[in-house]
Amino acid sequence: MTDLGKIDRTFFDRHIAPNLGADRDDVAVGPTHGVDFGVLDIGGQALVTATDPLSILPDLGLEWASRFALDVVLADVAVSGVDPSHLSICFTLPEEVTDDDFATIWQTIHAECEDLGVAVVTGHTARYADLSYPWLGAATAMGVGTHEDIVRPDGANKGDRLLLTNGPAVESVGLLSTLFGEQLPLSDDVITAARGRLEEVFSVRDALTAAAAGTVTAMHDVTEGGLAGALTEMADGAGVRFAINRAAVPMRPGVREVCDSLEIDPWAATSCGSLVIAVEPDSVDDVRKALADRGTPVAEIGRVEAAGTTGGTVTVDDERLEHPRVDPSWEAYAKLANETNT
Repeated sequence: MTDLGKIDRTFFDRHIAPNLGADRDDVAVGPTHGVDFGVLDIGGQALVTATDPLSILPDLGLEWASRFALDVVLADVAVSGVDPSHLSICFTLPEEVTDDDFATIWQTIHAECEDLGVAVVTGHTARYADLSYPWLGAATAMGVGTHEDIVRPDGANKGDRLLLTNGPAVESVGLLSTLFGEQLPLSDDVITAARGRLEEVFSVRDALTAAAAGTVTAMHDVTEGGLAGALTEMADGAGVRFAINRAAVPMRPGVREVCDSLEIDPWAATSCGSLVIAVEPDSVDDVRKALADRGTPVAEIGRVEAAGTTGGTVTVDDERLEHPRVDPSWEAYAKLANETNT
């Protein structure tokens, strides 16, 4: 098990997968490593559901941070190609969260849910001692669709083309440069560009746009473990080989400079807002156009090939890519926060 971040596959297979409570026939997709949602069969319809913690950093502004926290939750349903429609949310608030603060958080979440057509159906809200920002609770998103329309992260097939929205590390760079820009040995222009990446961390609408535009066979958001983690999880789950062209992977303004200054690999750093999308060849142009029409940067970065004798693998310019065990942005955040407090 890793020191920080999600549990690894070995721990999952040994301790989680064999112990999942009752065995019920209505569970169409149960907990699966690398798959961020589950699916229930309800009278022939598919109920897609996913749960995530709520992380709200007040230094980013309560409205922006609340919207981002909600997007992280809803995105795990949206990447299935099914519109999120319902939300169950639990707030475990530290004492420092005032009534006015929580009113802002709640009104922001309400407004975004209303715009996306998501209804809050239940929840829990209370203050407790010995708690602190940013972890304020957890939420479960749900969406109803057909089983045939569900896009799984492990559904890529030989011949598919691989698209990437935005690029590596946009979330990490946006957050770190906004919170700690004064501590980074970079020019004001670079810091301003890096902070602009915060506008690219929202992926719900992009995921739904891609799924509606063409035949998408697999989709994964680039969260903990970054682009390298998303690619290896998708290829491993599908049992195929991803052949990636490094030069085709876009780097948004400020990303390379901030990552170099912090000595972190942008391919391993979390990048909420970025999506890896496997698309059938005939749908590539339609999906790219639909995303571009939304103003979302998107690039074709590789192809899906038959698996070798070792199962699912990822190669970048013919060199094998491994899953990073720990996301380097966690350590970078801790180091910069410690410097701020000393």
